[in-house]
Amino acid sequence: MCRNIKTLHNFKPPATNEEIQASSLQFVRKLSGFTKPSKANELAFNRAVDQVALAAHELLQSLVSNAPPRDRQVEAAKARARTAERFRSADA
Repeated sequence: MCRNIKTLHNFKPPATNEEIQASSLQFVRKLSGFTKPSKANELAFNRAVDQVALAAHELLQSLVSNAPPRDRQVEAAKARARTAERFRSADA
């Protein structure tokens, strides 16, 4: 359920609003236990997603790092290699 909660700090280009929103949605889904809330809970659920996204934006804007920004494509390739190794068959 938390696939979209990824490190968003210190990347070039910076995290997009869509990435932050997706991570916020996954976080609220995990906390609430709802993939899709009922009509009765929809307003509270959506408000929570917006508040988490706002907090995430504020956090990312205020963080500083002395490390050079990471390249998204390089990090994605590393993640794919880790996944391939993790799910590699024992016979190979």
